[in-house]
Amino acid sequence: MIDEKYLKPIPNYIAKRIRNIDKRNEYCGNVRFYAYLSKMKGELVKITVACKNYKYQWFCKQVAVHGVHSQDCIVCDMEYFQLGGYGVGWYNEGLSDSKKSYEDGKWYPANDKYYDPVAEVVNKKYALKFDIFKYSALDKYPYWDVLKYLRTYEKYPQAEYFIKIGLQHHATNKTLLKKAGKDKAFRKWLIRNARLMRNEYGKYPYFSGQVILSSYKKNMTLIDGQIMDRAEKEILHDYNYTNTISQVIPKKKIVEFVDYIQKQNTNTSSYADYVKACNYIGLDMTLPKNLYPHDFQRWHDIRIDEYRTAKALKDAEERKELYAKFADVAEKYLPLQRNKEDAFIMVIARSPQDLIHEGEALSHCVGRMNYDQKFAREETLIFFVRDKECPDVPFVTVEYSLKNKKVLQCYGEHDRKPNDSVLEFVNKKWLPFANRQLKKIQAAA
Repeated sequence: MIDEKYLKPIPNYIAKRIRNIDKRNEYCGNVRFYAYLSKMKGELVKITVACKNYKYQWFCKQVAVHGVHSQDCIVCDMEYFQLGGYGVGWYNEGLSDSKKSYEDGKWYPANDKYYDPVAEVVNKKYALKFDIFKYSALDKYPYWDVLKYLRTYEKYPQAEYFIKIGLQHHATNKTLLKKAGKDKAFRKWLIRNARLMRNEYGKYPYFSGQVILSSYKKNMTLIDGQIMDRAEKEILHDYNYTNTISQVIPKKKIVEFVDYIQKQNTNTSSYADYVKACNYIGLDMTLPKNLYPHDFQRWHDIRIDEYRTAKALKDAEERKELYAKFADVAEKYLPLQRNKEDAFIMVIARSPQDLIHEGEALSHCVGRMNYDQKFAREETLIFFVRDKECPDVPFVTVEYSLKNKKVLQCYGEHDRKPNDSVLEFVNKKWLPFANRQLKKIQAAA
């Protein structure tokens, strides 16, 4: 257990080193964090310090202590905010007139996971003084999470091997470390591929531990392994492909599939379009000639043309049915129209084309958003309010609920609210009339 009683002030040489490093960063933010390694009751600890500039003065203080073998840490004048990161209080240094709840200058135990801000460690070589870490190569580990690395190294000494061949970014990957510890052939394979994994020339993407292991087990190059991994993730998890490619290409056939699309000089997206077209026109995708056509681009274009033709015919048929159903519904509720001695009249839409014309004329969405489908299903009816003197000129559109017998929407041009005279006509005259007529239609049914 870390005890603040054994915490010593920041050594002068450490403070000087931090100051020299911080000069390059002092304009990069209000508070900067750094860390240094020390010893407390025989345990290697990482002490995090916060730095701040205020009125041309530089301030630096200890805010957290983590031990390599301790599950918890201790913090002082620092708080963790899930959305805002870390807050550091400087009241005791005279930098603030108000005292925050977490800045009382005392040390408190805290969760090691959350109270560990990213901080450059300025004296990594200090860890090499401990016998258990003498050969850890921590001084060559380029990242800030030094305690995570040392904890990993204690359990998997082969982490040093990863660092020495330049695979520092995988030095805490326990899966790879376990494999390297048990498999001599894998260690040799890592050495042969280390330059590629280090990406010394910036030509290649980062190779994940999963790609590395998969490439080794399948005896393929890392580049092919990367392609295979991406293809597998796309096919199995990308919603664009889960209902197309993954339905015809099982996981165990992904290597075969990737080999095919590479030889055909095509891509996953084009193949997904091909499968969609084949499914639509009812082809049997278990047949090799359909699954892997010998000339993909040619058969892709043929199937897409067949798909478009079939879909156009189906759409035309469905549209024809919609128009017929729409006309029947309009005829059924024709009595709800009103043409009395008023300044306005109410006309029911007679076809989907009427909705399109109304929407375009008044610049609103009645011609879109599936209002024609809702009308044909008798969920809502669409009526047009017209000035009696200009009965053919679009003016105001009304959506009427058959179920609730209410006006759902009443809008003019650009979805503007109509004037009071129109609203009075719709709500006070037409709506009661329409509800009476609807009751007669329902009673007669």
